[in-house]
Amino acid sequence: MSYTILVFVKQVPDTKNVTGEAMKPDGTVNRAALPAIFNPEDLNALELALELKDRYQAKVVVATMGLPAASAVLRDSLCRGADEAILLTDRAFAGADTLATSFSLSRLAKRLGKFDLILCGRQAIDGDTAQVGPQIAEKLNLPQICYVEEVISLSETSVRARRTIEGGYEILEAPLPALMTVVDANEPRPRNAERILKYRKAKTPSEFKAAGVDEAGLEALAAKGLVIQEWTAAGTIPENEMNRIGKAGSPTNVKQIMSVVLTAGDYKNIEPSTEGVTALIHELIEDHTLG
Repeated sequence: MSYTILVFVKQVPDTKNVTGEAMKPDGTVNRAALPAIFNPEDLNALELALELKDRYQAKVVVATMGLPAASAVLRDSLCRGADEAILLTDRAFAGADTLATSFSLSRLAKRLGKFDLILCGRQAIDGDTAQVGPQIAEKLNLPQICYVEEVISLSETSVRARRTIEGGYEILEAPLPALMTVVDANEPRPRNAERILKYRKAKTPSEFKAAGVDEAGLEALAAKGLVIQEWTAAGTIPENEMNRIGKAGSPTNVKQIMSVVLTAGDYKNIEPSTEGVTALIHELIEDHTLG
């Protein structure tokens, strides 16, 4: 059987150096103020999909929702081994919270049509909510397995996976189609040199047209697999559901943003010796912290 695996990935701001200046007054991230990277756990989801491709000859379709610049993570995915890429981009999607994002991505999956598995990273580092994957599953009425470390087996009717839980792991089985969120339990493969030479030239139709490529040239590039599909709200979101995307479909509001600066308080050096530890214990007993 030929499987189709849809992997949702995200281009995120590098949140290692987020400050108040990296936030907008409305509480959203000023993405232009931070370098953009491939969301780490989405790379783990992609690697799991590629492992399944190696084992079961599956087709891997990678999709993202974002600005036109987000095509960079799709090129990266193609260089690692993905077969197709889709960019969902439109001003109408701007300002989306997890509820609106998951709705938009669920409609992308419906438009794609056939898929056996949807894989997502557990969470994105720009939000750390871990909500989008499960919300997509709910909107598509799919069974879901979260915190997946490994797929044990894949059959025509079901998937068996190992997932991490506090203090151990579980092995769960779900009927297909299903959605799984993936943790950082694998080592994402590097970009393949041969595929880099090919797919570094892959672009969206808008990017090719901006570079002066005409329709005939676009068709020739598409035949070579170098055109990243570019989907907009029109054709993906039904007209009567447009109020469920972007800012309009996002009930989340940020009330206040604070830049927290931690300052050092009083401290005391304890000698790493029996005498030092004994003195500390006596002090803690005297001030009733212990005893």
